[in-house]
Amino acid sequence: MPVLDPNPRDGQKKMLIVFGSFLAIFVIIAVIATIASP
Repeated sequence: MPVLDPNPRDGQKKMLIVFGSFLAIFVIIAVIATIASP
């Protein structure tokens, strides 16, 4: 099964959303840490 399926099933889409949101939160924390650092 390909990782990026053009027509993903419901479970795969939910997992992709969770992974994407986790990655977005990690990026936001990294950006905030970079700005806050002296």
